[in-house]
Amino acid sequence: MNSTIGKLLIFIGFLFVFLGIIFLFSKNIPIGRLPGDIYVKKDNFSFYFPITTMIVISIIISFLIYLIGKK
Repeated sequence: MNSTIGKLLIFIGFLFVFLGIIFLFSKNIPIGRLPGDIYVKKDNFSFYFPITTMIVISIIISFLIYLIGKK
């Protein structure tokens, strides 16, 4: 059980470091403005669906979980 808690804490630490890097360099990283994100703007209506951004973030998180779970 202790090793599970240790892995969880390491994962959370890596997640915070990753989020910190994203916030630090957010002007240089086009997260939320990638090609493939859907943006519709009409007169009094705007709709934004960041599908490509969600896919990229999902791949990154899946890779991090894979690395943490690997023995």
